[in-house]
Amino acid sequence: MLGVMVFAHGSRDPLWREPVEAVARAIAARDPGAVVSCAYLELCAPDMPAAAAELIERGATRIRVLPLFFGMGKHAREDLPVLLADLRSRYPGVLFEQLPTAGENPRLTALLAEMALENAP
Repeated sequence: MLGVMVFAHGSRDPLWREPVEAVARAIAARDPGAVVSCAYLELCAPDMPAAAAELIERGATRIRVLPLFFGMGKHAREDLPVLLADLRSRYPGVLFEQLPTAGENPRLTALLAEMALENAP
């Protein structure tokens, strides 16, 4: 079963999480057969190990991690691979896949350009 983990930095501000959780809800609505969870690097829960355990408990045997970072900074380039290596060793029967950061997707770049120019005179 497919699991999707929406991974973001985290914040103490509970309102900050809403867009991240909206992405998770949109994924779940688009594929009701997938199990979806959010995970945060720091400052709020669940962290990546807890989110992975929950997805696996719900039946995920393949987990795609979507990093909601705009670019390939330190967290995506260094921290995320370390976290995934730990999960791979902890759950050898589960396939973990790191997707590109959201900001690296040319469709997102095009959408942001479109949004900036909407209703422009």
